[in-house]
Amino acid sequence: MVDPLAEVVTLLQPQARYSKVVGGAGSWRIRRAESGQPFYCVVLDGACRLTPDGQAPLQLRQGDFVLIPAAQGYTMSSLAPSLPQAVDSVPVALPQGQFRLGEQDGPPEVLLLVGHCAFGSPDAALLVSLLPQLVHVRGEHRLATLVQLVMDESRARRPGREVILAHLMEVLLIEALRSTAEKNADNGKENLAAPGLLRGLADDRLAAALRCMHDDMARAWTVAELAQQSALSRSAFFERFSRAVGVAPMEYLLAWRMACAKDLLRRKEGGGIAAVAGRVGYGSASAFGVAFARHVGMPPARYARGQMEASS
Repeated sequence: MVDPLAEVVTLLQPQARYSKVVGGAGSWRIRRAESGQPFYCVVLDGACRLTPDGQAPLQLRQGDFVLIPAAQGYTMSSLAPSLPQAVDSVPVALPQGQFRLGEQDGPPEVLLLVGHCAFGSPDAALLVSLLPQLVHVRGEHRLATLVQLVMDESRARRPGREVILAHLMEVLLIEALRSTAEKNADNGKENLAAPGLLRGLADDRLAAALRCMHDDMARAWTVAELAQQSALSRSAFFERFSRAVGVAPMEYLLAWRMACAKDLLRRKEGGGIAAVAGRVGYGSASAFGVAFARHVGMPPARYARGQMEASS
């Protein structure tokens, strides 16, 4: 049976943009408005504070990994008393490509590996909406190792660099997201996570239904059949799924079918419109065309032509 989380991350087409090592000492604060790029950070040494817009401050310490999949503003600062609200620190470039915040003399009190990635999929907004707004993993050395590999590969100019980076970013995202899901499940706190795919997969019963939808999206699933897969009554399954994932079961299935259909049309690997329709669960090209136009805003043939023109 397929892995829904791996499918979503693969369809996102993650790409490494850049990464850098940043040290800080004394009082410092750096503010980033919405940049359009997902942000990640590993605390290599020391501690600092991260405050995403609209969320409570989060104290980070050595070994912590943070991922903000959606583009949003945030503030990073020292644990020391902060600067006046209107003053932001200016990173000072050091030799070997590192940067320094706050006091320039003496050893750094905190050392960070920070970076931005990008999602190549035109459906990134839809797919990212299935993920948590913020992923915070503590004590997972595998993540720090993966980020270090991303940084090393991004700075090198070896053959196959882009392919290696794409696969490393996929592994990094999957490792971070599944670590969060496993932690929530182990602690019995999945109800505290933000609604989305990760929270649904942390619930063993809902995970069974999600895997069924991803494993055989061409099947004409009903809420009753998916509830049976989850060993829940129809009403209990519908309420539990909607609360955990953030959308109703059939709405999730439709969104996933349309994301896959767009990917097939874009890559021209699904055959004609009728073949794509069958692969994503529609009995006829006309029924698929109506659903696709309603969801995407244009017929599938026009979408495919537009993608072909954009890539030429």
